[in-house]
Amino acid sequence: MKKPKWVIAKEQAKRVAAQETVWLFGLHAVRDALQNPKRVKLRLVVTRNALERLGDVVADCGLEPEISDPRKFAAPLDPQSVHQGAALEVKPLDWGPLDDIALGDGPQPPRIVMLDRVTDPHNVGAILRSAEVFGARAVVAVQRHSAPETGALAKTASGALERQPYLRVRNLADAMTSLKGMGYTVLGLDGEADLTIKDAIEGKHDRPMALVMGAEGPGLREKTRETCDALVRIDAKDSFGSLNVSNAAAVALYACKG
Repeated sequence: MKKPKWVIAKEQAKRVAAQETVWLFGLHAVRDALQNPKRVKLRLVVTRNALERLGDVVADCGLEPEISDPRKFAAPLDPQSVHQGAALEVKPLDWGPLDDIALGDGPQPPRIVMLDRVTDPHNVGAILRSAEVFGARAVVAVQRHSAPETGALAKTASGALERQPYLRVRNLADAMTSLKGMGYTVLGLDGEADLTIKDAIEGKHDRPMALVMGAEGPGLREKTRETCDALVRIDAKDSFGSLNVSNAAAVALYACKG
């Protein structure tokens, strides 16, 4: 039997609404999201054990927790998700335009990490964590072919997603050009580059810098490479060693800290 049009429309509306929310999971990610006043929180599902561990954070969040059996956890998560008995449905964060963040005041010379087609949420989560530790202004990725805000990303970020701006722009090269117009030096990480990052930033620690990281394997796209002020590499002990993109981001941010 064919479904009525109103039923189909209602189902489509539900699917669209579901795409506009994110399920965060894990005690750390849920705790930090509950404490974030900028985060729009919709639904909290917890086991009794998780509720005890979250304590006063739940009492202060304004949501009525839904107590769930750990053997039949009620949140619509992937069965492989290590949720630790806590899941929170939220709206994605809106950090505003890149220009406002790039030009904002801060105690250190501005640093921004830009990701060219880095799609693994675990890598992006780890990069967000490093960006927070080393005081970066933002992590910027393209809207397509990048990791969206997900529970897996948030769990790997270990709370950094709530504090470290994660922006997705339509065109990375345009965003790079915009930053250059604001006085940023844009450096692209390339393992085959002649110039080391140490030499590239010598005497320039007080300048705004953007570090552009490519996907493991393909690396930076040609247009991205052309838009960089320089291509640099992390100086390694020998030619056999290499770092994944999240480790490379951490090393590069440390090298560029003011």
